[in-house]
Amino acid sequence: MSTNPNDLEKTVNSGLTTAVNKSEINFDQLFIDVNVEDVISTILFLKTNEKCKFKQLIDITAVDYPQREKRFKIVYLLLSHEKNLRIVINTHIDEKKTVSSITKIFPSANWMEREIFDMYGISFKNHPDLRRILTDYGFDGYPLRKDFPLTGHTEVRYNEDKKKVVSEPVKLDQEYR
Repeated sequence: MSTNPNDLEKTVNSGLTTAVNKSEINFDQLFIDVNVEDVISTILFLKTNEKCKFKQLIDITAVDYPQREKRFKIVYLLLSHEKNLRIVINTHIDEKKTVSSITKIFPSANWMEREIFDMYGISFKNHPDLRRILTDYGFDGYPLRKDFPLTGHTEVRYNEDKKKVVSEPVKLDQEYR
């Protein structure tokens, strides 16, 4: 296969006929939308197919759209060194749904999925160690959600009298406007 994204689009659309809802080429990269149930099969196909060979996971991230029925978009970015191609895989889920973990396909997804869980509250099925990675264990809420308050819920500071770090509810001097 060439390094042409148009050829990649044909290969992906013919190999994943029921999984791909939409495909388009922007900025010399292929972007595809897949159903959440098809994430594993799509990524396996892209990694193992001889015409694709996407052997490196670059990133996984999420985007919060609170006004949408399917609130979250999860974005997977893969790279094929051999074909000199990149692909962006999008899937959309609602707040209560879980996504299958891809850690068995790409072990490097472990911390990326944990970060998404910690920042957005999105759970990954069959993840080997799904726990918070950036915030404290008792942290309230998910900081990258659009409905998370800018001030947070608690303030952490050092208390001179107690000689330790304490957590207290946020006290605002002025009401929100």
